[in-house]
Amino acid sequence: MSDNRIGEIKRDTLETQISLRLDLDGEGKRDLLLPVPFLQHMLDLFAKHSGFDLTIDAEGDTEIDDHHTVEDIGICLGQAFKQAVGDKAGIRRYGNRFTPMDESLAQVTVDISGRSYLVFNAKFPAERVGTFQTELVQEFFQAFAANAGVTLHINLHYGTNTHHMIEAIFKAFAGALAEATRRDEKIRGVLSTKGTL
Repeated sequence: MSDNRIGEIKRDTLETQISLRLDLDGEGKRDLLLPVPFLQHMLDLFAKHSGFDLTIDAEGDTEIDDHHTVEDIGICLGQAFKQAVGDKAGIRRYGNRFTPMDESLAQVTVDISGRSYLVFNAKFPAERVGTFQTELVQEFFQAFAANAGVTLHINLHYGTNTHHMIEAIFKAFAGALAEATRRDEKIRGVLSTKGTL
């Protein structure tokens, strides 16, 4: 079991240039420079509420739209997370968090299983928050789950304000990951009868 639970990823394509660092044993420090302001706001909340240190320096072809940048940041965050959890020894593996944001309530449940799967039960009343396309929320989490090797269930129970609904999801996501990555002295090796995850 490594004491250094840090993931560092660089991605350089014709569409995006991203440098990302994630420290699972941080203090919730954030240093974010993204060309998508709403996603930057959500990831700022994510880092604060997870207690993970997160650094992102990203550029992308947002003159076309935000899709490539949002998806690729999800890819990079997923890859960094997978790198940081390493062999998964000693962690709780499962996390579940309900989070309210005023009138909205979100639930995120995660299994750091090595198997990538996303269930996304969320519909938003508005197509945009500012200039941000709300359909990209699912794209972000799909990219994260596929690259992190986690099973991720996102259930938005209710809400009326689209900003609040998405914020509740990101805060619940933060809490669920924080719980799942927490070390437990009772767990020897990995939490699986197979002996591996």
